[in-house]
Amino acid sequence: MARSKVETFLEVLEIIKGGISKPTHIMSRASLSWQPLMRILKSMMSQGLVKETVVTGDKRSTKIYELTMKGDEIVKHFRGGG
Repeated sequence: MARSKVETFLEVLEIIKGGISKPTHIMSRASLSWQPLMRILKSMMSQGLVKETVVTGDKRSTKIYELTMKGDEIVKHFRGGG
């Protein structure tokens, strides 16, 4: 059975809360393809649930994602963690 949009949204928040921050790792853990994940992350950023940070390495930069306090509260509210 397919996940609802809300379930997918919450799963991505939980994955990020669990310390997985690189988009390719989030994509793999959530079983999402690139475009849907990017739409979800963009929506989360516009709602203030996650923040994007660009980390510069030796040869390239990488975006990582972290929950904001608001995003953390959403996870706690819906998953009974607080």
